[in-house]
Amino acid sequence: MANKFKIPAQRQEYPGSDAQLKPQAEFITKDYIGSKKLLGKVALITGGDSGIGRAAALYFVKEGAEVAITYLKDCEMERVDAEWVKTWVENEGGICRIYPVDLRHSSECQTLVKTVVTDFKKINILVNNAGKQWINEDLSTLSDEQWLDTFDANVHSMFYLSKAVLPHFSEGDTIINVSSVNGYLCPGNLVDYSTTKGAQIMFTRALSNQLLEKGIRVNAVAPGPVWTPLQPATLGQTDPKLVENYGEGAPMGRCAQPYELGPTFVYLASSDSSYITGQTIHPNGGMMVGG
Repeated sequence: MANKFKIPAQRQEYPGSDAQLKPQAEFITKDYIGSKKLLGKVALITGGDSGIGRAAALYFVKEGAEVAITYLKDCEMERVDAEWVKTWVENEGGICRIYPVDLRHSSECQTLVKTVVTDFKKINILVNNAGKQWINEDLSTLSDEQWLDTFDANVHSMFYLSKAVLPHFSEGDTIINVSSVNGYLCPGNLVDYSTTKGAQIMFTRALSNQLLEKGIRVNAVAPGPVWTPLQPATLGQTDPKLVENYGEGAPMGRCAQPYELGPTFVYLASSDSSYITGQTIHPNGGMMVGG
């Protein structure tokens, strides 16, 4: 199942932009017909401006949800991407609001949740999707600052937001955490990133046990390679050739398009998955099975 398109070597400035991807990523299939699985629900999606978060937002809207998406504060590239999502949603007759925020700070996460609740009157679905990665081949050169920043972005933000959202949740509401196949395969050039992705899985499992009696479900998605701006903005920073034909080493011979993950988020957010909590779904193209 080879790539139907070739991905050339490329580099973007961090954090990257969907608008600058070559070729463009695909976020939702034209023939997808929603069935109101999320009608009346409000979803808060971090990093909803691009990549996997954008796909989740578009599919949620197709299922009747209203969406609040975040993008990195003071980042023009991400603001442009977020505006694209807002326009798309409004053209579909849906409701989307966008919020610039630095999720590494507890106070900003608290303010974000308060603002979203004021704007939408509630939150029913939290998708902790935003994160970062950087290549490092030698632990002795991995700076303390990078280690801590990766945890701030990938783990601490997940804790801050979940903590802030839970007082507004009730039975039937859901948290979906975006981890990675690298939390299981743990490549040696992504030690800090892989460690945070493993921590996200444990956070998902433990929090699901804590919230079970309240009827609040917590699950995770651990994608394999997906064509998003994170790749040229991080891998490409090290060497643009690392992005060339990205994902071809996966058993399917290609990376995923964001739209291939959208229905996974719909499933975990809706009552279709009412008997599933503390679990991780693995849309990884066969890179790891039985996890």
